[in-house]
Amino acid sequence: MRRHGAGTAAAAALALLALAGCGGSPGSGGKADGDTGKPTPAARDKGPACVGEDPGSTVHVLRGGGFKLPGGGGVQYADAAADGTQRTATLRDGSTYASGQEEWKVAPGAEVTVSGHAYAVRQVCAHRVTLEPESAEARTALAAAPASLEPRQGPAADGLCFTTNPVVLEAAAEGFPAQGDTLAFLANGGVQRFPTGLSVTVAYVHPGTGTAGLDANCATVPVAGYEDVRAGDTVEFAGVEFEVADLTDRAVRLTRTSG
Repeated sequence: MRRHGAGTAAAAALALLALAGCGGSPGSGGKADGDTGKPTPAARDKGPACVGEDPGSTVHVLRGGGFKLPGGGGVQYADAAADGTQRTATLRDGSTYASGQEEWKVAPGAEVTVSGHAYAVRQVCAHRVTLEPESAEARTALAAAPASLEPRQGPAADGLCFTTNPVVLEAAAEGFPAQGDTLAFLANGGVQRFPTGLSVTVAYVHPGTGTAGLDANCATVPVAGYEDVRAGDTVEFAGVEFEVADLTDRAVRLTRTSG
């Protein structure tokens, strides 16, 4: 008897659901209340944009990307979190993703050890984490001058892509428009290449939500993977910072903000 009553109640509930799904309010096109048919905007980062200070001559690990470090290892900026007051980053061991890699949730002042070398976290930003090598050996290896500034394929370009050498960084910076000028990436426009081996492409543009994705690679390593960036957000490539100026279904335009 209890079973029969439950079946009747279930049938009534199904009937109500069927009636509710037959239509909406006039002019709704059959969509449920509150469904606009538009993509849902990605949640905005609560900030602050950065915490800590970058003393210079540091390793810049870009959001969504990896960086090769001396000793054969590397580190990735895997995820970010901010609550309006504080900011943290999740770093992952290895320059490219693999299952089972160790992860660390860090804030400025933390220390991580990769391939036998210790690095102090000096600054955490929405677009990058800066690491300062603590050993003279690692500092020397990262600042070493490459044999040539000519970009090459694969790991041969490591000295141009993963370095703190000022000559290399200056050459990379000169490959971009001057400070205050605009750099445009065409949506579905293929890969745009730069002098020291960096390549950048637009992963997607969603004009309805005002968001876009930008991917960068260097020496076969994904060095940045910026997701859901909006006008006003900061991104960085090869040590140079840009502000997202605007985006459309045809292009993403960046204004260079650093020297």
